[in-house]
Parts: sequence; C-alpha cells; structure tokens
Amino acid sequence: MLQATDTSQHHQTVILLQTPNCRAPACTTVSTMKLHGITLLECETADQLQRALRAGCTVGVVVLVEPSQLESIAACDSLLGQGEVLWIGLIARSLLALPAVRTLVADYLINFIALPAPIEHIDLVLRHARGMALVRSQPRSALSDPVASNDPAPMVGNTVQMHRLLHQIKRIARTDAAVLINGQSGTGKELAAQSIHRQSARRQAPFVAVNCGAIPAQLFQSELFGAEKGAYTGATQRRIGRIEAAQGGTLFLDEIGDLPMEMQVNLLRFLQEKTIERVGGNQTLQIDARIIAATHIDLAEAVAQGRFREDLYYRINVVCITTPRLADRVEDIEDIARHYFVHFAHRHNRSLRGFSKSALQAMLHHGWPGNVRELVNRVQRAVVMAEGRFIQPEDLGFDRPSEPLVLMSLDHARATADRAMIRRALAQARNHISQAAQLLGISRVTLYRLIEKYQLHPQKISLISAHGEQFFQLVSALHAADSEGDAAENYGELTR
Repeated sequence: MLQATDTSQHHQTVILLQTPNCRAPACTTVSTMKLHGITLLECETADQLQRALRAGCTVGVVVLVEPSQLESIAACDSLLGQGEVLWIGLIARSLLALPAVRTLVADYLINFIALPAPIEHIDLVLRHARGMALVRSQPRSALSDPVASNDPAPMVGNTVQMHRLLHQIKRIARTDAAVLINGQSGTGKELAAQSIHRQSARRQAPFVAVNCGAIPAQLFQSELFGAEKGAYTGATQRRIGRIEAAQGGTLFLDEIGDLPMEMQVNLLRFLQEKTIERVGGNQTLQIDARIIAATHIDLAEAVAQGRFREDLYYRINVVCITTPRLADRVEDIEDIARHYFVHFAHRHNRSLRGFSKSALQAMLHHGWPGNVRELVNRVQRAVVMAEGRFIQPEDLGFDRPSEPLVLMSLDHARATADRAMIRRALAQARNHISQAAQLLGISRVTLYRLIEKYQLHPQKISLISAHGEQFFQLVSALHAADSEGDAAENYGELTR
C-alpha cells in the first residue's frame, strides 16, 4: 500500500466546492484537512471558481455528508464543468447508494472516498489527482495521436426510420439500378449515396459527386463532359470531365432538381446512351457509371409544373429512398452528437469530457431546421468554444433554460386537457349539461362522471342533481341579469 511521507503532507492547495445548502467547513473531515496543512479555497460561484483557477488550482473536492445537501447537487453541475479541474468526492458512506450521488460521481468526479476515512488516504488521493492534472496539462503535440480514419462519416442512428433506411441501402447496393434520394437539406443524402457505393461491387472505383445547382451554365458542358485541347480560349490541354472521372464507379448528382431546363437535355442524353463526347472533340466515349441523384424538392410536382423534364425524372427515379428529418428521429440526437464530439474533441479540445445535462436537454428540445448538418456544426463550434470540461447550452448556441424542464405523465396531460375542454363546454353551454355533453360528443352520464372525477364546480353539481331543469332556467336568468346584486339575490333563492 502506498504511504504519504511527512514531507508530502504539506503545501497542497485545493478547491472546496460550496453550495447554498453545503456548509462543509462545519464538517469534521474538512477541519482535519485544514489541520493537516491542506489549503482550501472555498468557492460558491463561477466567478470565485475562476479566481481559484487563475491561482493555479487544478484539483477540487466536493464534500457530501448530510442528505439535506443533495438538494444542491443540481446546482453543482455548472460549477463542476468549469475549467480543467479534476474533482474528488468526499462522500458519506450512507449516501453512496442514492441515484443522485451516483450520477454525480459518474459524470463529474475522477475519484471518490467514502467517509469516514484516514486523512493520509485523502491526502494521497488528492496528490494523485494533482499528478493527473499535471500530465493532462502537457502540450498536446507531445502526446501520440491515434491513426485517423480515412473512412467517410458513417450514418449514425438507431431509430426505426434509420433501420429502415439502412436496410434499403443494403438491398439497393446489390444492384446497379439508378437511385433517387429524397430529403431535406442536411439530412445526409450524400452520406446515403456514399454508403450505397461502399457496399456495392463498385466500391474500389471512384465516387464522384457533382453539385448540379452550383455549376454555372457556361461551364456545365466542360465540367461534366470534359474538353479537348483548344476547344475554347484557355483550354491548353485535354480536360477530363466529372462523368468520365466516374468510369467504373458511381456518379452522384446532388440537388439535381436545381438543374436548369437547358442543361437537363444534355444530361438526359448521357443517361439514355451512357456515352459522352468531350467539348471540341468527335470521339464517342462509352461510360460505365452507376447514377445516384438527390434532391430536396418534390420532383413529381416540378414535372407537373414544367420545371423538370418528365423523361429525365423517370430515368433517375428507378429506385427511390428518403432520408428522414432529424426532428423525426429525436432519439438519435444524443448518439449523433456524441459521435461527432469524439471526432472533433480529438482534433480541437481533448480536455473536454462530454455534454452537460442541460446541453443534452437543449439539443433534445431544439427544432433542428438544419437537420444533421446543423447538429454537426453546433457540436464542432461547441468543442472549439467550450471553456469548461463539459459542453454547456451556450457553447452550442442555445440559451440556458431559466428553470429545468418538467415533463408531465400522459395521464396528467390527458386529465389537464379533459378539465380544460369540460370547463370550456360548460361555459359555452351556460352550464347546461345536455348541451355541454352534445358539444363534447359524449353522453350526459359520461359528462356527469367526468365532472365528479375532476371535481369541477362541486356546488353547481349538487344543485344540478337536486333541481334539474329549474337550475338551468335560473342559470340563464343569472346570465342575463343586469346587476351583480340581482344575480346574487336569485342565486340565494335557489340555494334556499
């Protein structure tokens, strides 16, 4: 067993994290640490923590000895993720079984000690953490980098929509049929095309992507079909076009719906004949390339409006698949974010440990109009901009929620909606049960049962049961009364 020497037991300075319900200096363990020569910098706010970091502190302790302190654990999240501090937990043994404490240990602490514990043990663990912090602070260039993968980015997802898409891709890859990929911008249409190519028999041949909407009209012919030397001013040598470059492999025509009508004619001839001629040449070249097209617009509607050639549409739409929106597969958001976090953190910020709980909540409740592309961009920006050890909502470009989001159960939500609709129907029917039941599309018996269940207007319910139609007539009279005094007098007559 390792033992701390007498000389090693002095001149330690560590951060002591304090929260409103955590007055650890009253704890015997903290007092013993001070007597042992360990200097504690007490921090309750982010500003105090930043000052401690500027003072050179890289190790901190969180002391939990009373159940009442657990109310402040949620408040610790924002502080524990600040800076590159390595946190140690000094936790009463009786609290270790609690889920909140286990989550705190797993997410934010590099080690913990069950109290009571010898001060020598605490001192040794703190010194070990200090050594780890020193190693982590070494220049990254001195650390060996793993071999970077040259594979294209994979399609990440475990939802029903993604399983269906991956299954379709696997089946399509076995054939050479032309494929049309529909989907909003940023949903991963090019990734789907690359996946088809990688799983096909053409995987060893080139995958050539062409953004049809980005090619100027005057350059379209030479870009796609190539040009011979001297074909136009500045053509000093033969140029191989994109189509010829895809020989034996896959030609991906991205955003084909943005292709102007006059260019669609040239592309159609190649798709029909599978031959091309370079600009300025007379030699016919046979091209063997699989065609995969993608679009973010409805091509069938574009055909109906005369903006897209019908014959070209049927040439490229042999097999059709759709990439789902990110908002339709919310369950995949965390997996995608973590995948790209690992990728970007390795390149930009290795000290980061992941996403805070508030950051994950912010991602789950964002609409993602930019789909997966927006998520990837936000994660990359957060990795670059994050100052703490955990990514916060503001690093992702979101506002930090003022209070935690509380989800209600389905039964609670249903009951809330029922109460609101019953109150509205009763008000509209002037508390006439038959009319209210008719408005709601239910029987009077069902409405009586729901009123009793939700305890709506209990005084009126008893009156309804006792006086029937007499009550409804008086309610109408009350509603038409000119003065509050008259209404009160009539109401008193009924109740008597």
